[in-house]
Formats: sequence, structure tokens, C-alpha cells
Amino acid sequence: MTTLVNSPQQLTTQAYLFNTGQGFASQDYFGCHFVDATHVTFRVWAPQAKAVAVVGSFNDWQATPLTLDCSTGIWAGTLTTVQAGDLYKFQVTSQTGDVQLKIDPFAQEFERKPGDAAVVLAEQPMHWHDSLWLARRHKSKPQNRPINIYEVHLGSWRRHADDSYYTYAELADELIPYVKGLGYTHIELMPVMEHLLDASWGYQQLGYFAPTSRFGHHADFLKFVDRCHQANLGVIVDWVPGHFIRNYDALYQYDGTPTFEYADEDRANNRRWGAWNFDLGKTQVQSFLISSALYWLSTCHLDGLRVDAVSNMLYLDYDEGREGQVNQYGDNRNLEGIAFLQKLNTEVFAHHPDILMIAEESSSYPQVTGMVADGGLGFNYKWNMGWMHDTLDFFEMDPLYRCDHFNLLTFAFVYMFDEQFILPFSHDEVVHGKKSLMHKMPGDRYNQFANLRTMMTYMAAFPGKQLNFMGSEWGQYLEWRDWSQLEWVDLDDAMNAHMQQFTTALNTVYHAKRPLWELDHEAAGIKYTYTDDPASSTMVFIRQAKRKYSFVIAAFNFVPVERRQYRIGVPYPGTYELLLNTEDQTYGGTWTKLETTFTATDQPFHGQPASFEVTLPAMGALLIQPHKVKGESKK
Repeated sequence: MTTLVNSPQQLTTQAYLFNTGQGFASQDYFGCHFVDATHVTFRVWAPQAKAVAVVGSFNDWQATPLTLDCSTGIWAGTLTTVQAGDLYKFQVTSQTGDVQLKIDPFAQEFERKPGDAAVVLAEQPMHWHDSLWLARRHKSKPQNRPINIYEVHLGSWRRHADDSYYTYAELADELIPYVKGLGYTHIELMPVMEHLLDASWGYQQLGYFAPTSRFGHHADFLKFVDRCHQANLGVIVDWVPGHFIRNYDALYQYDGTPTFEYADEDRANNRRWGAWNFDLGKTQVQSFLISSALYWLSTCHLDGLRVDAVSNMLYLDYDEGREGQVNQYGDNRNLEGIAFLQKLNTEVFAHHPDILMIAEESSSYPQVTGMVADGGLGFNYKWNMGWMHDTLDFFEMDPLYRCDHFNLLTFAFVYMFDEQFILPFSHDEVVHGKKSLMHKMPGDRYNQFANLRTMMTYMAAFPGKQLNFMGSEWGQYLEWRDWSQLEWVDLDDAMNAHMQQFTTALNTVYHAKRPLWELDHEAAGIKYTYTDDPASSTMVFIRQAKRKYSFVIAAFNFVPVERRQYRIGVPYPGTYELLLNTEDQTYGGTWTKLETTFTATDQPFHGQPASFEVTLPAMGALLIQPHKVKGESKK
């Protein structure tokens, strides 16, 4: 027999903070928690409900009523006979008498789909082994560190022969050394928050505090993050605070009325994605979402969140069918959404000043990475969607016509420092008929790989941090399919294997050479030497580090015509050495003998006082660094 004890709940500090939008650790109060070895307290916010009960495997799924504190809208009760591993839901009765089983919004683990009952977790602390990683992260700002992200969908990176998922433990054994071996600095996981529909890729979330049980238990996910940090890999996770899953047994009309979503059904209904929009102006929703963000960053030790669909939170008319919607000032800004994002970033950075808050934002909204005090949104990074679209459009084009569209490359130089950018070739660009990165490239198979190597080098040299989606590292031909693993069989082909070698070499150069990342967001980090010559479809610029004589010359040839005696202007006479040639035979190119050293004389060229000549490979790129130049001390 289940016994209910201590059911009346008085107004507490935690309840007050939650209701006033200041409860930023609400998961420690709501949900299911052990009071001692024999008592478990359940709490849920359902202010307009007529009755709430808890049902679970511990009471044969029969309703045990909870008690309402009318002043807080919180229902609570303490039960005996509950054990770790038990399943439960809340039974919510609306004021009209409708009865609906609902998830626990604050659950930290759910049963495996298709079920969505929450799991009672034992209060067992995680023993972390990442103190050295966290200390290093805290020492320097991310802006001045190399950030090279490998984006992963865990369900389709690799699967077993029977098509079953790898577990978090198996992914730790295989994914971590693989990504580390390629030379990436971070892993970005497409949403691992609990979700039911595989086809949503995790962007229609069910559990805002629960790692998905597809790959294991809550504790297994924490161990995965710990293993990443021990391997000196950061972990970023995609997070969706703008909208949630449509299912009626989830957050929608939780107490029988709009609770987490807008009361205005037109604003609540997200037609484009088949979801419900959070009411970002409601204080309890703010507490819920900011608690979720801090939970992943604090409890799970994540190094950053990529906030999905920020544009949907910034504009009233972003969704289909909402054209013409305006605020009280007559424009289309979503004032509640803007205020929430500013509040979110203020609180996150107050707790974790050394993490990444990345906005996936596709419009020209100003100051996305600007300081909140100056009217900005407060993120420290934004995906550069304009650069991504223009770059892909340029490289997809037949080289014969690139001279007429060179502005696709040069336009990004105009706004590259407007925000602190990450350059993304993400999952969105290799799905739904868009083709894989390699398949986008024009020409025969050889030229496709030559284009891909050049494009990847262009990204590595361009100011901004960078992200690549899984499979692009070896030039997978098929576009991404979320229901099956990557085409690992591709690596039996020499050209794919060479491409993978090239990615490792490029990442190694990027990580080792401070000019490629140290001044990513400052005008001093780049010198424009020869960036606008459509006729030749070539480009040269210099990336500069803080040290005067520490720089890398990046030279590109975007057409399949070799340029001999190609002159490059440089700041100093002296000797220079090759860092990377994309046409090196080792990487699948045609050059069996490389030009490895270059001598610059006092011959001015393109605004630089010295210059040297190279052979610029057809459809290729060179990265070159100074070896011994005039003016640099021997030290």
C-alpha cells in the first residue's frame, strides 16, 4: 500500500523564485527527489489544474493524489515505497474534468521510446575526472583559442550490424578517439535531450533535463562528457528553447490551459515545424528554460550550447501564416523573445563566463553577439549563415562562371567582424536533396575532391571559428540519412581515404598555427593582399597572430588552371616555407614533388614591400609561413 505523508506544501523560497522568473535551479525542487532512503517527494507546477496525482510502477499505476499550494500553483506529495528505477507520470485533471497523463517536465531520465514515463533516479553524485580540462578552459577566452567543431548525430554516426544504436559507453570508446585523431577541438552533438520522433533529429524535445535513453542512462551520458574532457575535447550540445514537441501528453496545455505555451493559439502554434512555441514572456517558463540551460552546463559539464532557431524567437512574423504581425511599436520584433535571450545569456555567463553560447540565427538582426548592456543579445558566437550559403553557392558553380560571381566570396569581407562568427558546414546543408558536400562540387570525381579540399582550406583560413558535419571529413558521396550509419565503406576507396588524411593534416595545421585563430574577431587578424581578382579567380590574404612575425599566407586558385610564376606580396623579404598544398599526392592530388621553400625579395607587390613567386596549383590552395625574414630576431 502506498502511503502519502507530508503532502501540504508551504510557500518556499524555491517556489517563489520559480514563479518570479528567478528560479535557475528549478530541477532541484521540482520533479522527483529522495528525501531519505524511504521517502520520495514529487512536485509539479500545474496552477489551473483541478487535481493532480502521481501514478507509477510503485502504485500499480493507480492515482495517488498530490496537494496544491494555491499561492504557488505547485502540487506536491511525499510517498514511501518508491525505489530508484521506478517509472511514473502525473495524472492531471483540468477544470473541465478532462483527465490526461502527463510527463514530468523536470525528469532527468525517461524510459526508452516509444514510452515516455519518467524514471526515478537515485541521488548518486557523479565522480568527475575533468578538473584539468575545466581549469584550462577557465584560463583563456574562447575567442583566443582554436575552435574546430565536429558536428555529430549520435544515432547515425555508427550503428551495430543489426542496426541498433551504439551506447554512450561505446561512443566514448570509438567516437572520441576518432574525432581526436582527426584533430578537432570540440564535438557538437545534435540534440541529445529526450525526444520521441527520430525524424525530428532531436529538435522537437520532450525532456529538457534528460539525456535521451536511446543510448543509455543519465549517468552514462555524464561519463561520455567526462571521457571527452579527459581526451581534451570540448562538448557542445544543440538546445531548443523556442518550441517544444506537439504531443498532448507532454508540455502542451499542461494543466488543461496554456501553461508553457502562449495563451494566444496563433502565437503558440508553430506551423513551420509542427511544434508549440514557448511563452517566453512568462516568468515560470523563463525559470524552466534557464534552469535547463544551466543544468546542462553545470550538472553535465558541457562546454557550450548551440541555441537553435533564434530567429523564431526574435520575430513575430517569422513563422508561416504570421505575415504582418507587429508589436506595440509597429515593427516585427518579438520583444518577449529578445528580453528572454538577453536574460538567458546574462545568467549563463554569470555562472559560466568561459563557455560558448552559440546562436543559430539566419537574419541580419544586429548585435547578436553584442553585450546585453549595449542592447545586444549577449551570445558570444553566431553561425555565419551568409558566409556558408555564399561559399557553397560559389563552389557548387561550374568554374567557368566563377569569375562572374566572385562577389559571393568577397562580400563576406564586408561584415566578417560585425559579429563573432562560427563558419558552419552543418547537417542542414547535406540533407533533404541538397547533396553531400563532395557531391555538391562540380566536375568529375577527381575535381570534386580538389574543390572540396580547396573549400575546406578556405574555411580554415577565413576569420572565424569553424564547424564541419560528420562524413564531410572523407567526402561521403551520399547525403546524410538519419536512419542509418555513415557510409564507412567509402574509406575502402583511395580517394576517400586520402581526403580523410587531408582533413587530419589541415586540422593539424589549423590547431598548430596561431595566426589561423588567435585574432579571429579583430581587423588586425587579416591583411587583404589580393582578394578581388575575378578575372583570374585567385585570391591571397594573410592571417596575422599577435606576434608581429607570426603569420600565414593563404593563396587560392578557384579554377582548374595552374598559375605558374604567380607572384604573392608579403610584408618582409626573406625565406618562407610551405605548410600545406592541397594538391599534394598524399591527399589525393597530382603533385608528386612540392615547392617547399620560397625566397621573397624587396620587389613590392599588391601593397606589400616584398614578394615571391609560386606555382599555384590548379583548383588548389597553398598555406605558407615565414621561416626567416628580415627584421625578425634570431630568438
